[in-house]
Amino acid sequence: MRIHCTLPTMEPSPYVILPESVGRYSAMPEHYAYRASGALPFFNLHVVASGEGYVEEDGERRLLQAGDAFFYFPNETQKYGSSEHEPWDVYWIHFYGTLIPELLTQQGFRGSTVWSIHRPERLLYHFESLMQEAQEGTLLRPAALSSLTYGILAEFIAEAVPYRARRATNSDADLAVLVPAMQRAACEPFSLERWASEANVSTHYFCKLFRRNMQMSPMDFITLCRIRRAKQLLLDDPEQSVQQVADACGYPSASYFIKRFKEKEGVTPAAYRMLHGR
Repeated sequence: MRIHCTLPTMEPSPYVILPESVGRYSAMPEHYAYRASGALPFFNLHVVASGEGYVEEDGERRLLQAGDAFFYFPNETQKYGSSEHEPWDVYWIHFYGTLIPELLTQQGFRGSTVWSIHRPERLLYHFESLMQEAQEGTLLRPAALSSLTYGILAEFIAEAVPYRARRATNSDADLAVLVPAMQRAACEPFSLERWASEANVSTHYFCKLFRRNMQMSPMDFITLCRIRRAKQLLLDDPEQSVQQVADACGYPSASYFIKRFKEKEGVTPAAYRMLHGR
């Protein structure tokens, strides 16, 4: 399979981000690319859906498998290719935008080429949506193309973690199952020991594992879930007091709840209700 959709370049562009081309290659053992510095003036993101390939980075060849990705900034030297024996199924996009370099640098994506994607199925869904728009759109719709391209970038930023040569451990798989359960139980009293026990690891390793996979601590995750629930309750039931909302979200102390809410949202619960209530 070879899908290669090219799109007209809009310079100057009124959009934050636009694709120059997007596609998918599979069952192509001959797929190989070498670009000297300055050859490609676009960002270049590839995500492996299955099979194997490689990227050469700092003189080292890195094996890439399902869930791995590589990402180049414009004008960087690039060298990568598919395995001849197990050709990769790879989704790719070239894109551009004047504000994108600063955004990616702030998010820590400047120093490394190779990444692993925590939940690649979400990212691949965004690729499919963009390819469909690029292939089926009878008229060029730059606003839609920009929106879909930003979806790919936002998902990549959210799900990319430093490249791991080892495949996921059993603990990684256990954590993937536990995170939804932690979200459902977020408003209950939090016990780090309980969740570490569920994952069959120590509390210290559980925190390390959680941060590696989720880019935040377990308690930060619980707090985000609680604040999300609190925001919904504040708007759904205007008659409920702040103390009642605090109790429902796992905060027996209203003052502590108000403090955490303001830290995350920038306003108190009461102010939030006034600003966003119907």
